[in-house]
Amino acid sequence: MKSIEISASTPYTVHIEKGCLPHLGQNLSALLSPCTAAVISDENVFALYGETVCASLQQAGFRVLPYVLAAGEQSKSLASYGKLQEFLAQNHLRRSDVLIALGGGVIGDLTGFAAATYLRGIPYVQVPTTLLAAVDSSVGGKTAVDLPMGKNLVGAFWQPSLVWCDPDTLPSLPDSVFRDGCAEVIKYGLLRDADFFRRLGHASVAEHLENVIAQCVTMKQEIVTEDERDRGVRQLLNLGHTFGHAVEECSGYTLSHGHCVAIGMAIITRAAAALGYCAASDAKAVEQLLQTYHLPTVSPCSVSQLERAALSDKKIFEDKIHLVVPESIGHCRLVAVPATELRRWLIAGGVQ
Repeated sequence: MKSIEISASTPYTVHIEKGCLPHLGQNLSALLSPCTAAVISDENVFALYGETVCASLQQAGFRVLPYVLAAGEQSKSLASYGKLQEFLAQNHLRRSDVLIALGGGVIGDLTGFAAATYLRGIPYVQVPTTLLAAVDSSVGGKTAVDLPMGKNLVGAFWQPSLVWCDPDTLPSLPDSVFRDGCAEVIKYGLLRDADFFRRLGHASVAEHLENVIAQCVTMKQEIVTEDERDRGVRQLLNLGHTFGHAVEECSGYTLSHGHCVAIGMAIITRAAAALGYCAASDAKAVEQLLQTYHLPTVSPCSVSQLERAALSDKKIFEDKIHLVVPESIGHCRLVAVPATELRRWLIAGGVQ
C-alpha cells in the first residue's frame, strides 16, 4: 500500500493499493464510529462495485444507504444536487454520518459539494474508480456542480476525510475513459516533472498504475499544502483547463473532460511556442505524447466559440484571464492575459 498524507486544513490520507476496495469499511471504522454511510454512485459504477463497497461498510457496522444517479456530466447539476440533499434530509443524516463518493470526477465533485453544504458540512470519503479521479479530482477538496453558463461555477472547498483508491477498478474502464485520466497524468509531467513526462513516452501508464497515481498525488499534495484555497500556485493545476473547459462547453459536453484538457494543453503549448514562452520542440513533444495516448490535439470548435466560452471562466479577474503557460517541459507559469488578447492566444494555438 502507498499512503500519502495531505496536510490541508483537514488532514487526511490517500491510500493506494490494488485489491483494497473490500477493506474500506474496516479502515473507515478507525476514523468514524459506526454511523449512516450514504453511498453516492452512478449506475455504471454501482453495478460493478456497489455490492462490494456496501458489504464492506455493513460488515464494519455502518448503516448503508445507496443513492444511484445516471452516469455522465448531466448529473453534475444543481437539479441533481438538490435531489441528493433532499435524499439526505429524508433519511435523517446527521453531522456524525458520512457520504461515500464511489465513482469518477462527476460523482466526487457532486458528493463533495453536497457534503460541504448539507447541515453546513458533514464528512465524506472519496473512492475514485477512474484514473482521472484517482490522480486528480479526488484529492484537494475542490467540489462543485455545473451551470448552463459553465463548469464548476457553484462549489466549495471541502476536504475529504479519506481517499481510498483501488487501482484494480481501473482496468474495467472503457478505453476512452482511461485516456481521460492519461491526459491529467501528462498534465502533471508537463507542469512539474520533466523526467516523469519523458518516462510516460517509454512506459505505458497502464503498466505502472500504482506508481503513476502515487507520483501524481504527491505532486498535487505539494501544491495543495502550499495553496489550499487556489489563490496562488494551485492555479497552475488548471494547465490545459481554461481552453479545455471552453471546448467541453462548446461541444455541449459530448466531448469528455480529459479529452478536452488534452486539446487545451495542446492549444496553450502551441501558443506558448508561437509567442516566445517556450521552444517549438517542447510544443512538439507535448503534441506527440498526447497522440501516443490517442488523445486529441485539435479543437473542433472555432476561435469565436472558444473565446466566448472562455470569457465566462471563473478565473477571470479584473478583465484578465490567468493562463497556465508552459516555459519548458516540467515548468509552467501563470500569465495574466487581458480578455481582449484571448483571441490572439487561441489563434497562436492553432485554433481556426
